[in-house]
Amino acid sequence: MLVSAQDNVVVQGLTGRQGSFWAERMAECGTRIVAGASPGKGGREVGGVPVYDSVADAAREHQLDVSVLFVPPLAVRKAAGDAVAAGVRKIVLLTEHVPYQDIMHVLAEARDHGARVLGPNTAGLVVPGVASVGIMPGFADNIFRPGSIGVISRSGSLGTLVALNLVSAGYGQSAFIGIGGDPILGTTTLDAVRELDEDERTEAIVLVGEIGGSMEEDAADYIAAMRKPVVAFIAGRSAPPDRRMGHAGAIVSAGKGSGTSKVDALTSAGATVVDLPSGVGDALLAAGVKPAA
Repeated sequence: MLVSAQDNVVVQGLTGRQGSFWAERMAECGTRIVAGASPGKGGREVGGVPVYDSVADAAREHQLDVSVLFVPPLAVRKAAGDAVAAGVRKIVLLTEHVPYQDIMHVLAEARDHGARVLGPNTAGLVVPGVASVGIMPGFADNIFRPGSIGVISRSGSLGTLVALNLVSAGYGQSAFIGIGGDPILGTTTLDAVRELDEDERTEAIVLVGEIGGSMEEDAADYIAAMRKPVVAFIAGRSAPPDRRMGHAGAIVSAGKGSGTSKVDALTSAGATVVDLPSGVGDALLAAGVKPAA
């Protein structure tokens, strides 16, 4: 799920400390923020952006394409439902610890209305030089700069490290997609790989995965048929077997989701798996992808 310079963004929770801070950072990246939505706070302005009591109210005054949520876990179901019902077709759920039944409801509502969801528990997405939606440092030119490498990551911090290493190696990014670390997600690794494979600006993909779940293995069959090079890093490969590590999605069970199974699946699909994030630049170069500088 990518964003463009023409997409109008509504920030749900704009009047809060995190919402207002990150709205300013997103605007620095070129993001077109046209409205905020905070129940009971309608009529205010934050940084020159008008605030409404609901997304439905904001939609009466603005065309809204993307909503990003800075709301507590138990408020996600209602807030996301407000955005979907108002016709917003791209929903970015930053919140973690959303109850499973609530996120299942949100995803079902989004599907019924033709909306796409990124997250929950995502750091967001960045299209360098165009827009940033979420809490990634898209404003930092030593981490993000326009280029041809698409980055997919379950972890915001590891994704940031890989993006930094790419820029240090002379590469830039066509997009960063943070899919999130929860077990139930609106956008899977396969969804993101498919989108970047179809993106004309993307020459190669760097996949930042981690132990737990089967999303990387699920994407391997698709990767095997791709022409674009894929470089992957899998975090947590040294974790003890059957131990829950880090994200809620990082649970290894009965051998599935282990570092070994992910590396084997990706390697068999033709991807290059590096042992350290610092190896992504050399791996891309070996795959024939030249740095921009």
